[in-house]
Amino acid sequence: MSPNAEGACWFCGAKLTASEYQREGECLQCRKQTHVCRNCRFYQPGRPNDCQEPVAEVVHDKQRANFCDYFEPSTNAHKPGPDAAALKTAADSLFDI
Repeated sequence: MSPNAEGACWFCGAKLTASEYQREGECLQCRKQTHVCRNCRFYQPGRPNDCQEPVAEVVHDKQRANFCDYFEPSTNAHKPGPDAAALKTAADSLFDI
């Protein structure tokens, strides 16, 4: 991994620097581990092992730190979900409230 590597936390979207991607590194904002499949540019759900790298070892928990040598930070790992107001509106319409 490049010493200038930058990315974003898969959980909260906070910007991360190369030093924050150590094996036991954590996001300073949400405290989630950073050297995880969900934060890697090779992570692709639906592929074998959910990874674009064909020779990578199988990692079962994509949200836990691992020792993968192919890890490279992703800049678009964070996928924000719907906000609370949108969820409440959808639930209200579902139950005719």
